[in-house]
Amino acid sequence: MNGNSNGFGSAAAVAAADYIRRHHLHEVGENQCSSALLKHIKAPVPLVWSLVRRFDQPQKYKPFVSRCVAQGNLEIGSLREVDVKSGLPATTSTERLELLDDDEHILCIKIIGGDHRLKNYSSIISLHPEIIDGRPGTLVIESFVVDVPEGNTRDETCYFVEALIKCNLKSLADVSEGLAVQDRTERIDL
Repeated sequence: MNGNSNGFGSAAAVAAADYIRRHHLHEVGENQCSSALLKHIKAPVPLVWSLVRRFDQPQKYKPFVSRCVAQGNLEIGSLREVDVKSGLPATTSTERLELLDDDEHILCIKIIGGDHRLKNYSSIISLHPEIIDGRPGTLVIESFVVDVPEGNTRDETCYFVEALIKCNLKSLADVSEGLAVQDRTERIDL
């Protein structure tokens, strides 16, 4: 489990560990790696969720996504074709929506194709309310499991994926906190 402490105490760590046990269950195979990362965001859960839940618009906060075309009505099994910005060792990714829970604030995706080395990649992102500096905030937990590509080690694979997720979570925090300052929450269509 990785994350930034931001001065949060042991009670927050215990809560995070409990959330991971309850919501971030991955079956990790022999040639796979897995990890969970935490991010504390100074914005309320509904605002952060309004960005995260948009399976059809990951580019709203994911800086490496240049374009996304979603198929279906954003229900379990819906697919999206993602174009990745240059500079990464990929240009496309095909992803399937595995879970979208608006009550528990959980989104699960699985990568099912693309020109990259992230085979059998699955991620879970969950949002949890917390108080940060006396104001409503959000604890975001993102976990993943992925095959270790031939020629790479478990550590190298985890390090690469964690770096991408950390960048996405930092961007999610920046966008969410910017909207919170403006007191703007996107509408959540259920």
